[in-house]
Amino acid sequence: MTGNDGSVADLGEWGVIAALRARMPAGPLTSVGIGDDAAVVGAPSGNVVAAVDMLIEGRHFLRDWSSAYDIGVKAAARSLSDIAAMGAVNTALLVALAAPGTLPASWAAELADGLAAEATRAGAGIAGGDTARADYVTLAVTALGDLAGRLPVLRSGARPGDVVAVAGLLGHSAAGLALLMSGVLTPPAATGGAPASVPPTVSPVIPPASVPPADAAAAPPAQAPAPAPDDALAGLVAAHLRPAPIYEAGPEAALLGATAMIDISDGLIADLGHIATASGVQVNISTPGLPIAPALLKAAKALPSTSGTTALEWVLTGGEDHALVAAFPPSVTLPPRWHPIGEVREGTGVTVDNATHAGPGGWQHFR
Repeated sequence: MTGNDGSVADLGEWGVIAALRARMPAGPLTSVGIGDDAAVVGAPSGNVVAAVDMLIEGRHFLRDWSSAYDIGVKAAARSLSDIAAMGAVNTALLVALAAPGTLPASWAAELADGLAAEATRAGAGIAGGDTARADYVTLAVTALGDLAGRLPVLRSGARPGDVVAVAGLLGHSAAGLALLMSGVLTPPAATGGAPASVPPTVSPVIPPASVPPADAAAAPPAQAPAPAPDDALAGLVAAHLRPAPIYEAGPEAALLGATAMIDISDGLIADLGHIATASGVQVNISTPGLPIAPALLKAAKALPSTSGTTALEWVLTGGEDHALVAAFPPSVTLPPRWHPIGEVREGTGVTVDNATHAGPGGWQHFR
């Protein structure tokens, strides 16, 4: 597929499948991939971990804002991070695409490239999928994973005394979305540009102890590394358009003995609420321990004063960063990528600095 290949309707279903197949490697554990009635994917440990997620045009993305490559990356990352949250290693993706017949074939090719790139980054291949005609672009991505002989890390295992820690970015996607919605920054896709790359690691953060929880919009301390303003804000937009979960942190947490884990798709408070409910415990977040990047402080200042948004609020309630948050026994020595942010207690629900958080804790569908 190139820019001169016309639309997906011109290619037809089998032409689209053939073109996409050439751009999406199946991966080492897939013995039967695209082209048969079903894929055959190896499960070395004997158990298959599976997760599915959807992206719907107009609801989860806008083609005016996101390139096809961005959408492919995001669609893959949403499901791949769920596999990592179980402590499993990603092995394969199944991708279902519905789109208008007028969709440019080159757009579909770029989408496939984004899917393939993120799958490869996670150590997975693309084993198969489906295509259909629809009024809007819709993607349903199923990820498969392997536990490597370990038990899965569930939401229900947290115990009082456990340390709560996070690996990955917090609040970056929400800040990037706010910058786009406010008009402070223009979506890269609208200008033909490419978003700044997002490293698959936590961006430079202010040392947790130096962030006053009551003043999250204050200027960072002088010793904190501060990226250039343009790069800092563009990086937040990139984090929204192309999330970069730390997939290897999931199996790492499992090996360390994590008692519960979840990926942060709806918001830190909301997703820790799932662990609290499933485990029958209370989780307290300590704001001085939260990794708040200087870019978030810069973004909060860049928004109109009427927004009332703070960097701390993005960190607590912003979703779609797909960081991993887990509970660990207090005896565990956490690797550098894991930041302690709280503890598990007797009780119910989630508290912030020992108090109930005012307002929603994150995103909820059908609300």
